[in-house]
Amino acid sequence: MKVLKFGGTSVGSAQNIKKVIDILQKESLSNPLVCVVSAVGGITDKLLEAGALAKQKDKKYKTVFDKIKTIHYKVIEELTPGSTTIKKEVDTKFEDLEQLLNGIFLINELSPKTSDKLVSFGELLSSFIIAKTMENMGLNTILKNSQELIVTNSNFTKAEVIYDVTNKNIIDYFNQATQQVTILPGFVSKSHLGEITTLGRGGSDFTAAIIAAALKVEQLEIWTDVSGMYTTNPKLVKQAYPINNLSYQEAMELSHFGAKVLYPPTVQPVLNLAIPIHIKNTLHPEANGTVISNQNNGSDLTVKGISHIDKVALFTLEGSGMVGIPGFSKRLFETLASEKINIIFITQASSEHSICFGIDEGNAETAEFAINNTFENEISLHKINPIIVEKGLSIIALIGDNMKSHQGISGKLFSTLGKNNINVRAIAQGASEKNISAVINNNDVSKALNSLHERFFEVNTKQLNVFITGIGNVGEKLIDQIHQQHNFLKKNLKLDVKIVGMANSRKMIFNPKGIDLNNWASQFHHADKSSIEGFYQKVIELNLRNSIFVDVTADKDVAAVYENYLKQSVAVVACNKIACSDKYANYKNLQDLSLKYNASFLYETNVGAGLPIINTLNNLVASGDKVISIQAVLSGSLNFVFNNFSDKKNFHDTVKQAQFEGYTEPDPRIDLSGIDVARKILILARENGIPMEIEDIVNDSFLTKSNLESTSVDNFYDTLIEEEPHFQKLYADAKANNCQLKYVAEYKNGKAKVGLQQIPEGHPFYNLEGKDNIVMFYTQRYPEQPLIVKGAGAGADVTASGLFADIIRIANK
Repeated sequence: MKVLKFGGTSVGSAQNIKKVIDILQKESLSNPLVCVVSAVGGITDKLLEAGALAKQKDKKYKTVFDKIKTIHYKVIEELTPGSTTIKKEVDTKFEDLEQLLNGIFLINELSPKTSDKLVSFGELLSSFIIAKTMENMGLNTILKNSQELIVTNSNFTKAEVIYDVTNKNIIDYFNQATQQVTILPGFVSKSHLGEITTLGRGGSDFTAAIIAAALKVEQLEIWTDVSGMYTTNPKLVKQAYPINNLSYQEAMELSHFGAKVLYPPTVQPVLNLAIPIHIKNTLHPEANGTVISNQNNGSDLTVKGISHIDKVALFTLEGSGMVGIPGFSKRLFETLASEKINIIFITQASSEHSICFGIDEGNAETAEFAINNTFENEISLHKINPIIVEKGLSIIALIGDNMKSHQGISGKLFSTLGKNNINVRAIAQGASEKNISAVINNNDVSKALNSLHERFFEVNTKQLNVFITGIGNVGEKLIDQIHQQHNFLKKNLKLDVKIVGMANSRKMIFNPKGIDLNNWASQFHHADKSSIEGFYQKVIELNLRNSIFVDVTADKDVAAVYENYLKQSVAVVACNKIACSDKYANYKNLQDLSLKYNASFLYETNVGAGLPIINTLNNLVASGDKVISIQAVLSGSLNFVFNNFSDKKNFHDTVKQAQFEGYTEPDPRIDLSGIDVARKILILARENGIPMEIEDIVNDSFLTKSNLESTSVDNFYDTLIEEEPHFQKLYADAKANNCQLKYVAEYKNGKAKVGLQQIPEGHPFYNLEGKDNIVMFYTQRYPEQPLIVKGAGAGADVTASGLFADIIRIANK
């Protein structure tokens, strides 16, 4: 014999009920079946709603009652079209229900006893409809009322089973039963005094387990709308997957911590008898589901699941008067027990100075009042403090029998949470080491579950959530590169890089599941208005794991919010040089925040676009080498200009060409004034440990006074035409000396300068082509032959690739 239980979603519609009947019909060919059913999906809540409205003298309870009737009549009509027999018998039950609601309305009272009678209608109606439908189909089926079998005490709304009487009733009935399928309403029972009671929300599972244990069946099947118990909540973590096998203890831990597929007390009746529980999916009966038993089944998973409980209030009782004084814990727990408040989490400092525990947030006010009242004398004498209550919290828990034999599980848990800026308010771990629990903020639950699931169950793939501001030439190239390389990264580097936010100066778009990069530009047509603060607030609101903010602008206001991102443990990647070339105190602050909040701050593209210049310098310094001097051509823009300028092409047209081809900023004065190169050598000096300011750098400009005093970009180009003889003289002097003009940055002995130089033939800078950059590091290890980094130092493609490389570096950290 088998016992099968079908939940509310499984019997939530006529279509689903037909699937239930089909499953029962097939299963009954080989085994007699006991089928326990819940109320039609959502009906229990509607019954409670109607009762609450009636108690409040709100006549809207009649509207809710009518909705309950409509739902059931629709199910009946779709199951047995044109049949009036079932409907007539159901009408009688609805008359009783209506009378009960009218009574609640008249006396303005809804006691626990009346509440149990009220909610029992849900299961009684669904079981009746299903049983009669199967009888009409000619199936060997009988409806048996569970209230005639399961006997309890009078603890209404969550009655305790009297097992000796209940088991005898069940055995006696089924010893005489000859039907192939027995339909039973779940959840409902009667007290030893004959009063209607219920087994608590989720009690239909419990009913099924009680029947299975009494009959010692070969298997208990729980049929629901998911394919088993998942590694974590699949609504919050899309990568979650069904667990094939669980022990009873693991299942109880998972169900206690919020895995709603299984009601926690369900396991107890079948535990000692070692009756397996099989979680199955009514909508996909072919799926394997989850088997719960006392067999390990060869599983070597350390952590079996990650679960959580929402809406937890954390209470802390503390004070020096508690130390060494017996009885505080006893009084505390007795106070909660007298208020029928269940403790779901507890931890105590070894100093005995404090006790911390968690309860359902709905009981917080009652508990706070009761505890302060109990310890009123000690509080008045300042032996202990008034109880501290924190709300808006959740508990997450790692669960697994094998955790006790594996070291470092706690370390992985807390390091993963820490890296994602998830603050842990309290922790608890039992001596059995089957459960490690942590209390966190409600807002962090989704990020915590996704991060931990990735850490313990998705070791092959790490998801990065990227937010890009600045969708110009470089930004577009970066998006294209991420799109193009997505499959490669996932296959070869086990990285799933998703762009979840984009912004330009006017609009911004977000999609926490990842923006479709096939048509991302079109999505800006209906996007929200862009703002720097609004973009930041959205990143924080989404609260996604492994978040990276990428700045592809030259905006000082964007650079000013880097510290906000770092404080939220959001990594920052920037090609914007303003932050790192700002006041040294601000630069140092960003470095310190990066370390403090374990959030990477990378800006390789600040110097040399995609060239590994900063990384090379960092490696030299980290390995103990000492940089003596740096000589560099750091402006691809200026190198392009002076490589293309000659006595046959005027300077104005050369600069125009550089701007047209994307080698200069929109305002070319930034490049030609030398400030851009000064910022770059400043950044290299700072990376070498020198606290230098931009004012400390000598800038020997080759521009004329009228060039430097130009009032606009157009005016600047006009002055270039006017000053053409000046630029031709620069070219002629260099040519006469058989030299090339290069704009050079130098650092030595704590000092730096930038300026145009004549480079003789044979010098490493002489043949530097196009937009290329070159950096020569003279160090203690490279005193005569410098370490040279050379390559393209400007252009959208190479700058984007440098940003992309920084993103990958963060992923591999």
